[in-house]
Amino acid sequence: MSIDVTDAPERERFEARDSAEQTVAGFMTYQLTGKVIVFTHTEVSPAYEGQGVGSRLARTVMDDSRAKGRTVVPICPFLAGWLEKHPEYGDITAHGTRRVK
Repeated sequence: MSIDVTDAPERERFEARDSAEQTVAGFMTYQLTGKVIVFTHTEVSPAYEGQGVGSRLARTVMDDSRAKGRTVVPICPFLAGWLEKHPEYGDITAHGTRRVK
């Protein structure tokens, strides 16, 4: 399985596509205001759950945000949890005192 993640700004989301099947395996939605990007939701199709699609999305959106000099606000519980395990992105992540559940 080959998964490609690309930005689909017209839909305000990053999409993970299975290149062999030409299907959307998952996506992460966002809202962009200037240099602040708020990630609001992650969804992975049931057929792709447990295969690293969510993690691939998370790493891609964080690397893209870093490359573009953005500050990330992880409203999405999946991304917030993933970031707890990946402190290397702490320098571009907005930190609050409460976690959204």
